[in-house]
Amino acid sequence: MNNRPRRLVAVAAAVLAAALALSACGILWDPKTPDATAPSQSPNLDDVPAGFEDFYGQSLAWERCEGADSGDYDCTTVTAPLDWADPEAGEIELAVIRRAADDRARGSLLTNPGGPGASGYDLIAESAQFAVGEELAAAYDVIGFDPRGVGRSTAVTCLDPRAMDAYLFDIPADPRGSAGWEAELTERNDEFVQACVDGSDGILPYITTDNAARDLDLLRAVLGDAQLNYLGYSYGTFLGATYAKLFPAKVGRLVLDGAIDPSIPGLDVGTTQAIGFESALRAYMADCLDGDDCPFSGSVDEAMADLGTLLASVDRSPLPASDGRELGADALLTGIIAALYAQESWTYLTAALDDALSGDPDTAFLLADFYYGRTPDGTYEDNSTEAFRAYNCMDYPLDTDEADQAAAEATIAEKAPTIAPYWQGVDVCAVWPAEPTGVREPIVAEGAAPIVVVGTTNDPATPYSWSESLAEQLSSGVLVTRVGEGHTGFNKGNACVDDAVVAYLIDGTVPEDGLRCG
Repeated sequence: MNNRPRRLVAVAAAVLAAALALSACGILWDPKTPDATAPSQSPNLDDVPAGFEDFYGQSLAWERCEGADSGDYDCTTVTAPLDWADPEAGEIELAVIRRAADDRARGSLLTNPGGPGASGYDLIAESAQFAVGEELAAAYDVIGFDPRGVGRSTAVTCLDPRAMDAYLFDIPADPRGSAGWEAELTERNDEFVQACVDGSDGILPYITTDNAARDLDLLRAVLGDAQLNYLGYSYGTFLGATYAKLFPAKVGRLVLDGAIDPSIPGLDVGTTQAIGFESALRAYMADCLDGDDCPFSGSVDEAMADLGTLLASVDRSPLPASDGRELGADALLTGIIAALYAQESWTYLTAALDDALSGDPDTAFLLADFYYGRTPDGTYEDNSTEAFRAYNCMDYPLDTDEADQAAAEATIAEKAPTIAPYWQGVDVCAVWPAEPTGVREPIVAEGAAPIVVVGTTNDPATPYSWSESLAEQLSSGVLVTRVGEGHTGFNKGNACVDDAVVAYLIDGTVPEDGLRCG
């Protein structure tokens, strides 16, 4: 193996993929020619950054949208600077959708579904009530937007669908961990990155959470709001916390659900997530063994060992699928992870594992494809995979210390033994064309209004300890705990959590710090 820096693969994904619980595909939706133009609100021009007055002073041309669920949806495009350090460096566009409130007195509630790379535009277009709940949808203008680099905004563009299939699913010719295996994956990363450079028109160095948080303030202002009201899930918590760090006086009512700890390095992120998914997998297995249709038997430890045997088997001898792809251990693990985001998806995981044990990989590919946004016709419904890599490569400094890497690998092998053999990958960020600009440090946001952090005790993607840590770091952090399984806690059927979040966002009633909801 060569000395190219590697990172244990972090697989945090959009909360939307989990929350949908694999129950339906996202509807196709496109803005149509408007029948009417919705009234625009005047921009809020308080404390505009010097040199960016024209951006903050722009008026929005809202157009009626069709094709979303019932309700009053409007679309617009906001022009943002390419580089928040240089107003003359160029411009990008941000796609925005609004579901108008029944009573607009509270202003806007901006949302982000996670990723990085998930479309906030699609989240609201498909169902604002699903995204934020009926009470908040009635009380606020609910705003969805695609962050820079994502979806309908000025986007990171890399591979065509056929090449993306090869990048994600082709199985290396040499055994896992060998020099040839690593060389092949490195070559694939080189090709992927070059495609991103060729297709993204110079935006890659500016696809950062810091810039996206500054875009968030621009959106706040052009929407006419003096302060930011915001509901962020998963990666959206990092975006919201970064906003609070940069603009503490502009913080209104922020709820950060399924928190990322901004203080820990990427290597620790990957380690903690591996342990989190192993814990969720054990919880799934215990539930599976209590049912009648479980393809495993014995104790949880015995069933996990059998699952490890299945992963090792498809790693050695991939299973051919009906569409010509082959299911190896990496794709199977991706499908497993996709189903672990929500307890409601566990039945799909049981079906996928049962089929794979019988030699049929199609259901496992269905889960993996859902994770990557791949459609049945082989196209990809969004650019979330590309944007995910673009943000992470800019936000996380490379982990190059070999001793730290070895320690992380040992920890994962001990605490996540089922996942460990397939968790380590060759880091695409090692060949990214721009040096990372992000820093990993605690976020305090001194002077900000209360910020509510929601954590779920057995959240596999953003482990509960991260929510505890972020709430502790924030000078005004308030922790609300959902005791249970799955990713994120609000709008998941827990009345205690839902009531606390809604009361804060609508009435300003701050939850008791440490509120625990069983």
